[in-house]
Amino acid sequence: MTAMLASVRSSGEAFDAAQAGAELIDLKEPDHGALGGVRVDEIARIVLALRARFPVKPISATIGDVASDALDEIAARVISVGDAGVDYIKVGVTPGPAARRCLVHLASLPGAVVPVLLCDDGLDPSLAAYAAGLGFAGIMFDTATKDGGTLFDCVDVGTLSESLAQIRASGAMSGVAGSLGWQHLDQIRSLSPDFAGFRTALCAGGRTAQLDPERVARWVEALHRAPEETSVAGLG
Repeated sequence: MTAMLASVRSSGEAFDAAQAGAELIDLKEPDHGALGGVRVDEIARIVLALRARFPVKPISATIGDVASDALDEIAARVISVGDAGVDYIKVGVTPGPAARRCLVHLASLPGAVVPVLLCDDGLDPSLAAYAAGLGFAGIMFDTATKDGGTLFDCVDVGTLSESLAQIRASGAMSGVAGSLGWQHLDQIRSLSPDFAGFRTALCAGGRTAQLDPERVARWVEALHRAPEETSVAGLG
C-alpha cells in the first residue's frame, strides 16, 4: 500500500490533513517555491502542537529551495530544521555537476535526510542508484517547476520503476510527487512507492490555496483501496 504525504503550510492545515487520514505530514510553504521552507520557529510550533494530538504521525519539512552546490547553507538549514523536531528533512537535489557531491554531503549530516531528486529534465538513473547506496532514510522524485506539468510528463515510467525498486532494495523509503492528480492514480498504484506526495490536488484553487480536508480523505481512500474498488471518474 502506498501511504499519502500531504504538504501543509500551517498548523490548521496540518491538523486537517492528519485528521483526514494522511499518513505523513509535510511542512512547506508553496508561496516560496517547489520546496519552499516554513520558518524554523513555526516548524517547531507546529510539530509540538501536532504531536500533542497525533503522537505517532510522522512529520517532514523542507529546508527551502537551495542550490545543490551551496553545501554550507544546506548543512546549516538541515541542522536547523532537524533541531525543530521533525522526523524527516527533505532537501531538493538538481541533477548536474554538483549533484553527487551534494548527496555525499547530505549523507554525512545528522538527522533523517530525504533527498528529493528533481526530474524536470528527466530522471538520471545513475544518480538515483548512487543515492540509493548512501544510506538515506528515504529518496523522493519530484519536479521543481509547478506550471501545469507533472512528474509523469518528465520521466520515463520504466526508468522510474527501476529506480524505485533499487531504492526499496537498499532499505530506504521511496516516494513520488510532482503535481500528481487523479489521472495518475493507476500509475502510482503500478509503481507502488512507499508514499506519494500531494499539494495541488488537495487544494480547490491551486497549490497556494487552502488545503481541503475532504480532498485529503478522498486521496487516502483511493490509495488504500484495491484498483478494482475505485472509480476514478467519481473522485474529481
